[in-house]
Amino acid sequence: MTVSRRKMIAVAAGALLVPGAAFALLFRPYPPDRTPEGAYMRVARSVGSDDPAGFFAYLETEAQWACYTLRDVRRKARDRVNASYPEPQRSELALAYAPFADAPDGSDVFAHLYRTRRWSRRLRKDMSGVARVDVEGERASVITVQGTRWPFRRRDNGIWGLTIFTAELVADAEKATRDLAVVEAAAADYDKLRSQR
Repeated sequence: MTVSRRKMIAVAAGALLVPGAAFALLFRPYPPDRTPEGAYMRVARSVGSDDPAGFFAYLETEAQWACYTLRDVRRKARDRVNASYPEPQRSELALAYAPFADAPDGSDVFAHLYRTRRWSRRLRKDMSGVARVDVEGERASVITVQGTRWPFRRRDNGIWGLTIFTAELVADAEKATRDLAVVEAAAADYDKLRSQR
């Protein structure tokens, strides 16, 4: 009778410990986002749930600024177009600038570009587990189990930001700024023509 009680206690303990251990392994907290692997895991989670705005905080600072610049510059350009351009150019340009100009936040600009440029394909190729992390000063590479290297840079607030979109976003922001200068010059010409009539 003693043996059967021990077996029952062992079975009961196992029934409690196995689900508890499984829960701990599956739902353990992520490493802090002040580590490259913590930032990477948050990016991977957002990519997996198709939520690009969810990992905007894990882009490097220059990429974030570029998204805000895109929004602000396109909004100024659209306002200038609406105030001075004749139809049909007014409607065409206002429509082209709307996805950026109407964005409430830089994360919305990033989400729009992420979807329209299909950046998810680039990320979904390999967002597997972390094999190792190479850190060199303010830069780090998260190397996945499948061998992909994801580059990160430490931001001023200590959070690590993914750098793969930075060059493209900065180029977009610079182009938008140049476009604004062209829009303003053309708008001034349209205003001058209108005042001469």
